[in-house]
Amino acid sequence: MSGNHSYHLVEPSPWPAVGAAGGFVLVLGAAMYMHEYAYGGIAALIGFGLVFLTMFYWWRDIVREGEFQGHHSPIVQIGLRYGMMLFIASEVMFFVAFFWAFFAASLFPVGGIWPPQGIATFDPFDLPLVNTLILLLSGSTVTWAHHALIEDNRNDFLLGLLLTVLLGISFTFFQALEYMHAPFGFTEGIYPSVFFMATGFHGFHVIVGTIFLSVCLLRGYLGHFTKTHHFGFEAAAWYWHFVDVVWLFLFICIYMWGS
Repeated sequence: MSGNHSYHLVEPSPWPAVGAAGGFVLVLGAAMYMHEYAYGGIAALIGFGLVFLTMFYWWRDIVREGEFQGHHSPIVQIGLRYGMMLFIASEVMFFVAFFWAFFAASLFPVGGIWPPQGIATFDPFDLPLVNTLILLLSGSTVTWAHHALIEDNRNDFLLGLLLTVLLGISFTFFQALEYMHAPFGFTEGIYPSVFFMATGFHGFHVIVGTIFLSVCLLRGYLGHFTKTHHFGFEAAAWYWHFVDVVWLFLFICIYMWGS
């Protein structure tokens, strides 16, 4: 505690335990709800509330440690970067499972036909192309914001970040619109199931990334981040680029090739 080293020895925190308990209650409640047990929905909501509470207060503590208490030294930031890289790598493997399921079903289809008979697929050059352009543009705006921050141009940083958040919201809107006009339902076979799981979980990641960037936007307006100390925003930008790349694979493999 005397400051004779560059590492950050974190203080005791209740949030790992609260988060673990909340995750357990959330999964248990969700399973009970799906099997129509009494109070399953209530338990799931309680678990979700505990998880949300954990995320809010734990990340609040981390922001305080880095922004106001000066604990995020350069060597600590290296550890944070490794952690974010490993997290994104785990997310890559998460989507690999969905792509694996899609190619297993499409390359060796039951009945020898893909898409399955009776399935009307989306036109990839309609709303999917619009969403592709939206995400590509959002990748450009978040990169613009990042470079503006490095150049200590806060106006362009905030403008680029605001545009990225608005583009993320637009993507989610058009994705919901596409689902509303889907010619098939989730339980109508292997194609709908894999389609909705892969694109739906990507949409969930877009929502998470939009919230991530929105928090960075709020912090930016509050005066947080400097040109040499802004890993919170940098991590959000990495995550957003990951979301962009995954969508490109979804668009090419599922929307174009898969149709």
